[in-house]
Amino acid sequence: MRGFRNFLFLVVVVLQTVLISCKEEKQQVKQTEVNFTKEGELLIFNAETDSLKVKLDIEIADTDYDIETGLMYRNGMKNSQGMLFIFEDERERFFFMKNTRIPLDLVYINANKTVISFQKNAKPFDETSLPSGGPAKYVLEVNAGMVDTWHLLVNDSISFHKM
Repeated sequence: MRGFRNFLFLVVVVLQTVLISCKEEKQQVKQTEVNFTKEGELLIFNAETDSLKVKLDIEIADTDYDIETGLMYRNGMKNSQGMLFIFEDERERFFFMKNTRIPLDLVYINANKTVISFQKNAKPFDETSLPSGGPAKYVLEVNAGMVDTWHLLVNDSISFHKM
């Protein structure tokens, strides 16, 4: 019995030591602000008149990391800015708003650079799937409400260039 008591005492001492050494003050991790970096310009044209509707400064997401991160962790974006996702292939796309703090409009664009659909007012942090509803090679993310402000329509077209 004495051996068991000594063993139990030793276990208690070890546990206390571990708990005390692991208990540190909680440190707050400060999130680094991610700022907009202009990497190109994008123009949106009216499908019927071919007139210019909008000119945007864009960031370009064309690497795996950029595509996976997108506009996550951003606190805001100007209405004259957006992020253009460029994919290697054209297929149905599914986006969601995980870790995205700002409401967005998503514009799905095919390989011919024609708007095929949009998802308006995607809610921050919502992980609901936002499908393109058809094959898309490009996706443009802009502030929520801009699709309506610009009177963007299916069949409008885009052109862009990288800086």
